[in-house]
Amino acid sequence: MPFGNILTPEGWRLGEIHWEAGRITRLTGEPVDPDSNDHPRLLPGFIDLHVHGGGGADTMEGGEALATLARTHVRFGTTRLLATTMTAPDAEIRRVLGEIAAYMADPDPRAAGVVGVHLEGPYINPGKLGAQPAHARSGLIEEVDALCALAPIRLVTLAPELAGHQALIRHLSERGVRVQLGHTLGSYEEGVEALTHGACGFTHLFNAMTGLHHRKPGMVGAALAHAQYAELIPDLLHVHPGAIRTALRCIPKLYAVTDSTAAAGMPDGDYRLGEQTVTKCLGGVRLADGTLAGSTLTMDQALRNFVGLGLSLAEASDRLSRFPADFLGEDEIGRLAEGALADLVVLDAQLQLQAVFVEGRPVYGNLPGAPSCP
Repeated sequence: MPFGNILTPEGWRLGEIHWEAGRITRLTGEPVDPDSNDHPRLLPGFIDLHVHGGGGADTMEGGEALATLARTHVRFGTTRLLATTMTAPDAEIRRVLGEIAAYMADPDPRAAGVVGVHLEGPYINPGKLGAQPAHARSGLIEEVDALCALAPIRLVTLAPELAGHQALIRHLSERGVRVQLGHTLGSYEEGVEALTHGACGFTHLFNAMTGLHHRKPGMVGAALAHAQYAELIPDLLHVHPGAIRTALRCIPKLYAVTDSTAAAGMPDGDYRLGEQTVTKCLGGVRLADGTLAGSTLTMDQALRNFVGLGLSLAEASDRLSRFPADFLGEDEIGRLAEGALADLVVLDAQLQLQAVFVEGRPVYGNLPGAPSCP
């Protein structure tokens, strides 16, 4: 069983984690300051709620691409993720939802666990597509219910200002689906109204939404003033470090996502993002017109970036594990505690990944029977 500085909900302790049948049964050891030694850091596995692809594979391809992207992200410490769709024609969305459901029924045991779907579009504002294809439209309750019957949709990104969407937000919230506001030209007032109807987060905060102005605070202002949760891409390219620090002060459970594309974990070149071609170069991913199109960020680098901005390792870990688990209403993942699933990452003192376990299985790292870390 792994030994080291264990980050528990009560704080750090130096000891061992024991598990049986994939669940933590016992945590040994005494309280410790992890900076007092060079033993490994044992953190909850990372949870990424916005994943379009990785390892050359795109979610919208379905099939084997889902296994490829899940195997890719586990190499960087992600133990649970939401497969995230793109704005597309209805038939394409239905097809990929069916393929995600089929994969979830028979997942790759060497990969990060796919715990559901993040439906990013098509219910977004056509005037704020970002890198989304031009298939945006308003959503109908009956249509969304039909999509939810095809796969476990856990999270929907939509623009609250579109016709009928306040009622749609209320309906989704009542059936337990999380709603985030994004790809929106909505006002501050429309964002606040959406929160009262049950919206509970913001998609890639600052990106593809109306910005903050002191006389027109926009959707960013609604998030900074009222949100308990929001996702943010901490690759230091999508959002300036100063804006990240602002959000950290304002939003109690701001959490990291990668918004990763097929280019994540791959060399520079051209890759698929939904029906579009994107190019990875100079550390980013862009459309031909230069628009940022997702990222190549991995969660281990997101952790290091947060620490580099001044967060403690414990707080950075919360924003990659515990807070996204809380957002989904999950209490068996995102924490190292008795009864929780044995999803964990092992880092050295320099925060370089050494090993990854999913439900106690050594799926990546410098371990017997596990693929080696890069």
